[in-house]
Amino acid sequence: MLPAILTENRKTLALAAPIIAGHLGQMLMGWADTLMVGRLGVTSLAACAFANTVLAVALVFGFGIMSSVSVRASQAFGAACGADPRGRAGRGTGEVYRAGLALGALLGLALCAIMLSLLPVLHWFGQPPEVNSAVVGFLVLTAISVVPVMMFTAAKTFSEALSRPWPAFWIVMAGVALNIALNFVFIYGNLGAPALGLTGAGLATLAARIATVAVLLAYMGRSSYFRPHLARIASERSLGRELRDLLHIGLPAGGQYLAEVGAFATASLMMGWISVSALAAHQIAITCAATTFMVPLGLGMAVTVRVGQAFGAREFHRIRPIAFGGLGMALCVMSCTALGFIVLSQSLAALFISDPEVLALAASLLVIAGFFQIVDGTQIVAMNALRGIADVRVPMGIAIFSYWCVALPLSYLFAFETGHGPAGIWTGLAFGLLAAAGILLWRFFWKSSSARLAATYRAAHA
Repeated sequence: MLPAILTENRKTLALAAPIIAGHLGQMLMGWADTLMVGRLGVTSLAACAFANTVLAVALVFGFGIMSSVSVRASQAFGAACGADPRGRAGRGTGEVYRAGLALGALLGLALCAIMLSLLPVLHWFGQPPEVNSAVVGFLVLTAISVVPVMMFTAAKTFSEALSRPWPAFWIVMAGVALNIALNFVFIYGNLGAPALGLTGAGLATLAARIATVAVLLAYMGRSSYFRPHLARIASERSLGRELRDLLHIGLPAGGQYLAEVGAFATASLMMGWISVSALAAHQIAITCAATTFMVPLGLGMAVTVRVGQAFGAREFHRIRPIAFGGLGMALCVMSCTALGFIVLSQSLAALFISDPEVLALAASLLVIAGFFQIVDGTQIVAMNALRGIADVRVPMGIAIFSYWCVALPLSYLFAFETGHGPAGIWTGLAFGLLAAAGILLWRFFWKSSSARLAATYRAAHA
């Protein structure tokens, strides 16, 4: 299998590289906000952490649902390539694009409404009063920005599923540059603008996200590569039917993501129960860990696309080499980042803040984050490989068990019952990630035999 893995790795990496770079570019927005808001003080940084926790739950749930666009589009594209090796447009891709944009707009509006409805009850989350007061403007603006984010995700994942990841990457990078420039203007009041502080960071984020989706949609509408795929829409397949098919995959996938991010969000709330300094330290550590996580996430998304294309083309013998190759690359990268977190914990924390208490706490959390880098990379690649064959319901149950029956109870136990505080919360999360990685990997190995894949394909196309 090794020669096949090496062959598939080159193709996976070619697709994954711009996806990873695009995700890292998106993370640069978070880094820019954290670094630039951190200069305003501990309360502003803690408020940014609280808002980003609420936002992350909405966004990650949305990303999970929108991943169905990648699955449906890659399988339709793979089927077209299987019938025509030149990969000309086939039936199905246009419907996915149209329904994906509609789903993104509707989902974004729903998530925005839910986030705004939380404003009167922010005190329910048990955060310090000064944090609740500081967060309102930033939270409103970032909630509105969820609508363009979901629409951008629909177009971006569609483009990637058709093996064209680079346009979205360059647009993301331009959006990052715009966000940083607008942060400079609106946070600190430069170029004649008022100094809006944390609210200015939210305004910059909203403007950058609107710009990126507008540019990407305009590009895809004018591109000679995408035009045949977007124009060929089978009249007998209604928008409602395609939306139902997307939700059939997307809702369980969103449940998987929600189980994990909900656990991490609850961990953030636990940090707020300890102190403002603990919450600020958590924001620094989670920003670093989330940044390195973009590498296996990008590899996992490339694995989803390539597994989906192979599945659609009924080339079942390629699916294990694609998935295990992606897993091996993720493990290599995450082993290196784990070592970096452990060795450079103090230096990384010092990039964000100079407060001695927050610095020491953040450094200790980064050491723990280093240890769970490897299992985190394993679980996300295994989950995405399963998603490529549209196996999402059982993995959702695995995620719920791992994060809500293992991670959070252990986090509470270690933090509050045994007195280990912030480090105890992160240790519990590490055990949850370990459980998810082991069970998801076993699930993929069991589901990916050629006989089971053929049976799955027949059932899906009956």
